[in-house]
Amino acid sequence: MVTATTKYATLQIDDYLDLLNFAKKIDDVKWQKEIIRKLQRMNHSSSHHVYECN
Repeated sequence: MVTATTKYATLQIDDYLDLLNFAKKIDDVKWQKEIIRKLQRMNHSSSHHVYECN
């Protein structure tokens, strides 16, 4: 079952990936690194949450 929270998280990740592609297109390395760090934090947070729930 897909929850509203899952849909929101997926949309948020998709938005960040779109921003990352744009940052690459305009060769903004600093922005790319910021976006990658944000995605990594989101990934770490979601995997930590999964382990807490089990």
